[in-house]
Amino acid sequence: MSVSVSASTLNTVLNGFFEDNSFVAGAEATTADVELFKALSDAPNAKALPHFARWYKNIASNVDSISAKPAEAPASKEEEDDDDIDLFGSDEEEDEELEKQKAQRLAEYRAKKEAKGPGPAAKSMVTFEIKPWEAETDLDELEELVKAISLDGLTWAQKGLQVPIAFGIKKLQINATVEDAKVSTDDLSEKIMELEDYVQSVDIAAFMKL
Repeated sequence: MSVSVSASTLNTVLNGFFEDNSFVAGAEATTADVELFKALSDAPNAKALPHFARWYKNIASNVDSISAKPAEAPASKEEEDDDDIDLFGSDEEEDEELEKQKAQRLAEYRAKKEAKGPGPAAKSMVTFEIKPWEAETDLDELEELVKAISLDGLTWAQKGLQVPIAFGIKKLQINATVEDAKVSTDDLSEKIMELEDYVQSVDIAAFMKL
């Protein structure tokens, strides 16, 4: 899914992301933070985007030390050999001893794969824009109802934004972090639309892989 967003919308999305996260990935700054930092043309407005600006200031003061962190050590010869295990042997005549060796290699290979465990779950940050029926709609109440939607793999941002549209009507803009394998954005949009007394429409304003 590819979505084009304006710089202001992206800044709002990132501000919402850094409200709940200190860095792009994990508990400490990495080269991913440096790459995002270098992609920015200007420092975020601290008044309008306080969380984004906090992250920017932190990375700006440490960008050299973060960039200088040693890269992950290359795979050892033993690990490379593990990846090159021939599970099925050659086409030469096989005897009973060779069969035993293959079975042992296969068991060792599976044990090492299981010991590594599953990798981190793939996540995305989604910005929903929710339009009410009328200007009198209580957006604070609507936000609480939206955040009450609970799914395994879904985390709502702590606070949404109320963005003016026209004629006194405002829309609710709120971020959600989802585990891609567990949460469908289409299903989540449908659940928001079930709040039919409040919601006229739901759009995805931004979608960013984490």
